Amino acid sequence: MSSQSPAGSAIPAEELEVMIREGVPLIGNLGVAVESIGAGTVRLRLPYTGDMVRPGGTITGPAMFGLADVALWGAVMSLIGRVELAVTTSATINFLRKPPPVALIADCRILKLGKRLAYGEVLLFSEGDPEPVAHVTGTYSIPPHDPVKLAVLGYHDGETE
Repeated sequence: MSSQSPAGSAIPAEELEVMIREGVPLIGNLGVAVESIGAGTVRLRLPYTGDMVRPGGTITGPAMFGLADVALWGAVMSLIGRVELAVTTSATINFLRKPPPVALIADCRILKLGKRLAYGEVLLFSEGDPEPVAHVTGTYSIPPHDPVKLAVLGYHDGETE
């Protein structure tokens, strides 16, 4: 975890970790760590625990989906700052293969950021494996907020509706 906000992130990694623990304790209390954050990107690590396993020795879908949703939320926060009431409006997960009982890594990027909606994708990986175990896309609704001044293509202006 870095103490800086690299590549123009509106919030530092430490602040995002606190936001996840306090604002989304169902996932945050599982020990999610921010490995990196930039403008519109975030990489999270969810350590493996026995509570995440399901019959067949694989990671349960709700743990995977929860990590992906928090990653999308964090990537949105990296662009707009601490606007915690941004909420998921839709999300789709495609399970690509069976993840073994190890830590999960979420690599997220925002593909489109507007005034009211953000759309992004997450690839989930089993730690140490370069092949994804799931692909997630999602849309977040962004409430009116004070603008954040960032050099991010497509996100600028001082207006709120």
